[in-house]
Amino acid sequence: MPTQIFEKRITKLRKEIANSDFDTIIILSDENRMYLSGYTGEDGGYGETAGILVITENDLILTCDSRYNTQAENEAPLFSVICYEKSLTKELPKILKSINASKVGFETERLTFKMYETILKEISESNLDIKISADNNILINLRIKKDESEISMIQNALKISEDSFLQFKKLIKEGMTEKEAAWIFEKLIRENGADSLSFDVISASGENSALPHAIPGTRKFNKNEPLLFDFGARLNGYCSDTSRTLILGKSTDKFDQVYNIVFQAQKKAVDQIRPGIKASEIDKIARDYIENTDYKGKFSHGLGHGVGIAIHEAPRLSKFDDTCLEQGMIVTIEPGIYIPGWGGVRLENMIEVTENGANVLNTLNYEDYQV
Repeated sequence: MPTQIFEKRITKLRKEIANSDFDTIIILSDENRMYLSGYTGEDGGYGETAGILVITENDLILTCDSRYNTQAENEAPLFSVICYEKSLTKELPKILKSINASKVGFETERLTFKMYETILKEISESNLDIKISADNNILINLRIKKDESEISMIQNALKISEDSFLQFKKLIKEGMTEKEAAWIFEKLIRENGADSLSFDVISASGENSALPHAIPGTRKFNKNEPLLFDFGARLNGYCSDTSRTLILGKSTDKFDQVYNIVFQAQKKAVDQIRPGIKASEIDKIARDYIENTDYKGKFSHGLGHGVGIAIHEAPRLSKFDDTCLEQGMIVTIEPGIYIPGWGGVRLENMIEVTENGANVLNTLNYEDYQV
């Protein structure tokens, strides 16, 4: 992406810092590092890091070890790259001292307790008078609304995943296992140009489709039962997320009934999306519709979530989130009905919140659910 995009994001962040209790903010997560700098290094395990950003009114610093040094210099030209030799926790006090930091805000969602303790210890042993606090809201508020370039990248990722799904549908057959189907689908997504998957493909058949986050196993596809797929492509750092439920062979009265209820619940929620309405109200519209059918209590998760650099972002469309929707937000609407011993149906579309309401980004035909 052009450096102007990152300059604009950093300017917004600095305004937030100026209105906060911090003079310095430290960014640890893959997603926020990329969002602010363009650096795409990915953390390993819980105790590993691909680096951090240190941002003040006047300083832009990216520190990492030698594995990522060249990558960081190439991908984050706005940042001064510091390559540490021993450890991040040893290097950080030196950096904070060099920029005269006194009030430091940490992005804590990716900060392990062990690293936190070590950082405090190193700062104390360096005789630095620095106040450390937690803050995750600044970056959440910056990323919650997408600009035109972000929306375009999400649409490009979505097109890959939908094109792949249409190809995949033609390959589904009786006797195929969930694992086989998931691999075929993943392969198509990658061959069609995705950098990676947004998440592992969910491929669930029969009673397994009653598990919202089923893990593909050796169960074989059978005729006249639900086949639930949840899938997404990642392209240029941005994700897509879609769910569709199919039936192999002739449909059944029960499948048609459940499918139609889920479809209507989704439609009613999408029709009410507009700037100013609370996320919890959209969840309630779909949930109440399902609760007033024969399947009361069978919709067990939130209605949706934001999508962007991360597959799950703010806002959450659930009864617990009263965030007001705003123009530029990208959210999923994914009601479902899950019946133990029979199966489940989930339908998920990606929605852009516009000044005039909802813009459905998906193009797949809902009526074409038999294979």
